[in-house]
Amino acid sequence: MKAIIYAAGRGTRLRLDTPKILLEFGGRTLLEWHALRLREAGVREVVLVTGHLREQIAELLPGICIPYEVTVREIVNPRFHEGSLLSLKVSLPEIEDSYEPLLLMDADVFYPVGMLDRLIRSPHPTVLLLDREFSTDDDDPMLVPVKNGRPIDFRKQWSGDAEFVGESIGFFKIAPADFPLLIKETHARSRGSSCADSYDDVLRTLVLAGRFGYEEVTGLPWIEIDFPSDLVHAQKQLVPVIIGCA
Repeated sequence: MKAIIYAAGRGTRLRLDTPKILLEFGGRTLLEWHALRLREAGVREVVLVTGHLREQIAELLPGICIPYEVTVREIVNPRFHEGSLLSLKVSLPEIEDSYEPLLLMDADVFYPVGMLDRLIRSPHPTVLLLDREFSTDDDDPMLVPVKNGRPIDFRKQWSGDAEFVGESIGFFKIAPADFPLLIKETHARSRGSSCADSYDDVLRTLVLAGRFGYEEVTGLPWIEIDFPSDLVHAQKQLVPVIIGCA
């Protein structure tokens, strides 16, 4: 199994002079934590989509492969400032050449290995992770309403009739049978000189088509690093919890 990690964004809300994937938690960068967690979950092939300040990431890649026993290849999105859809588009050759399920992962998540275990071992061919415990007080989470045992939408600020609503973690397992729709939607939405749509819009198409199952990770500690408060909370409170979580 191969994992594609999307790390091209600018992280404008954090106002950093380094990519978010190089932020350190417990003595390791997020990049190192991804490599470690993927290896622990049995994934040894990693494709990293870079863009903003990619030179900083590329400089560290040789030091990742050997100690973490993973193969990391870099793909550069030169139009990273135009949105996440183009990061997905530059990764399409990796998807088209695959004959087994793929992991698609946001780069800015700090999490325990058990999260990937649930994703990889899920009986659903195409599956997303969700957490029922979420807050909209200071963020705008990607919401996943569930009805009749299936996700029925994938969007921010959702309202409607559902059995329950969870927040997406930003990690997905995609089955080969669903590659054609993902590829078709990506191409269709990225035509022209500008891209108003996002990576999430493509995934929403698959959700609306009934392709996704879900796995709950409610109760597992994790955090998406979007705001300065997230960074402080992760470094001061979550590091020992996540590192010590099986």
